[in-house]
Formats: sequence, C-alpha cells, structure tokens
Amino acid sequence: MTVNGDDALKTKGENRSKIKRVGVLTSGGDAPGMNAATRSVVRACCYYGIEVFGIHKGYDGLLAGDMFPMTIRSVSDTIQRGGTALQTARCPQFCTPEGVKQGRKMADVFKLDALVVIGGDGSFRGGLDLSREGLPIIGIPATIDNDIGCTEYTIGYDTCMNTVREAIDKIKDTASSHDRCSVIEVMGRNAGYIALSCAIAGGAEVCLLPEQKYDLETDVIQPILECRNRGKHHYVVIVAEGIGHSFELSKQIKDITGISTTTTILGHIQRGGSPTVKDRVMAGLMGVKAVQCLVAGEVNKVIAAKGGDKCVAIDIEEALATKKTLDEEMLLANEILSL
Repeated sequence: MTVNGDDALKTKGENRSKIKRVGVLTSGGDAPGMNAATRSVVRACCYYGIEVFGIHKGYDGLLAGDMFPMTIRSVSDTIQRGGTALQTARCPQFCTPEGVKQGRKMADVFKLDALVVIGGDGSFRGGLDLSREGLPIIGIPATIDNDIGCTEYTIGYDTCMNTVREAIDKIKDTASSHDRCSVIEVMGRNAGYIALSCAIAGGAEVCLLPEQKYDLETDVIQPILECRNRGKHHYVVIVAEGIGHSFELSKQIKDITGISTTTTILGHIQRGGSPTVKDRVMAGLMGVKAVQCLVAGEVNKVIAAKGGDKCVAIDIEEALATKKTLDEEMLLANEILSL
C-alpha cells in the first residue's frame, strides 16, 4: 500500500487501531528540535500507514483549518533546523469553550482521528480540552524551560543550555579583561532549570532562582567581594528570567562594591539554533513513541522521558497535575562549586 503519495515508500508496520488520519501541530514558544519531532511523527505515521496533516501556527491554524497533507518529502532536510517549520502562535480564542468546540469541529471537517501536540504544558492543557470534546490527543514535551513535571527532559533544553554556556564563556573573556562583574539573565519563565544548569556549567559565582528567596548582601554582594579579596578579576551572576530586574541588580552591585558591572539579557537567541544530538535523538524517540501509542489505542497521553532516553506514556491529566522541583543535589553542587 502506498503511503501519503510517496511511491517509493510502502507501509511496514501494522496498524489495527481506529486511528487512520492524524494532525500534528507545534504550539507555544518555539524550541530547537521541534522540527525533528515533527519529522519523527510524520515518518512514524507513514511507517504505520497513517495519514498525517500538518497544521500551521498551532491552535490558531487548527481553528482556521490551515492544514495540509504531509509526506516523507515534507520533512526532508528539517532535522537540523531550529525553530518550527509548522510555525507557532498564541491563540487566546482557543482558551474559550467556543474556541475548543471550533477546534473540534475543524478536526471533523478534515476527518482527523487524533491530534499530536508538540509543545509545553499550556499546549497540553489545550489538548486536554480537546480530548474532553472527544478528539484523542498525544502530547510531546518541547520547551527550552524543561519545566514540565511529568518528564525528566523536554526537547530544546540541551540546545538552549549550550547556547547559554557559549555566551557565558564569551562574556567571561571580556569581563576578565576589564576586572568586571557580569549579570547575565537567562530564560525559563518562573523555572530556574536553565539558570541552575548553566551556572554550574559556566562557573558562576552567584545564581538567582525564582524558586528561592535571596538576600542582596548575603547572597550576591558577599560572594563577589570574597572572590575579589581572593584575587579574582571577573565575576558572573546568573539571573533567571523569573527574578527579573537585572539592570537594577547591576546598579546595586556597582554602587555597593565599586566594581564595574554590566548586564546582558540573552533573550531569544536561547530559542534558536540547530538542535544538539541529544535534542534530535529525544525528538526522534518521542515522536515514534507518540505514534506507537496511537497505533496501540493508547490516547490522551503525554510522552515523558524517564531514566535517560526511555520514553513512557502518561495520562494527560496526571501529567498536568505533576509538579516539578529543582534537584536538591544540583543545588548543593552549585553551592559548593561557586565558592
């Protein structure tokens, strides 16, 4: 049987489920590896004889019926690309009951039997609403924030951390040339996973996290002065996005210590770039697992990474109810290494 119009490709896997046509979308903030995940879903669908439709601009495109059939050729030469070829957009309308019903109706128009959602917890909440309207859902976690409680890893996190690590290294080069303190703000919304990992990887003297209260004099000024008194000539302060006020913090450090202080907000460069090997591998494994769940009739699930690169399927309601906390061993390691 020819799959999706690709004459050279024949179905290899058996699909006894009722799922014969699925839609795939990327939603929320873009993350490196989203294209690799889309590619994985499309190729796995072709393998199991499932038609697949790509949906432009997330839930916004679903409501508008902006979708198209995808084939093996549709995802050629995309695995190495950052961003998302399907694009993404915020969709306030989908946050309303009327918007959800419209999304379900449009899925019926295109005869979609299920939807694969690649994104973060906000995207999964939209998927949960659709599942309650009768459209089966599978979620694939993709966000640089790594803040989804049910999974140890989210697609895009490793690429983001490597981008931040490279930026810290370069900023330290110029900071050491000028006897300077560098305040560097990283992304993560209200989660400190990027900040904590990159503080360890970048050798930061100070790391401020949304999950922890801090005292300016004890937790910021004192460590910097202790480093200066030991003969150090540059200092790095990592600030998580959820803390904010980085420019004000820089001014306070300079006013109290007399040390020249600069502020760098890395911003959206953390979202871009070619995905790392880890992100490509996890995207591949999660995409295949998502389609295998559909084939097995296991729907309304989120694919989660457990124990490294093992992928498991978790009920979407359970996944959204799971909270994530910072690793205590990492926090202690950072405290020790920042001396």
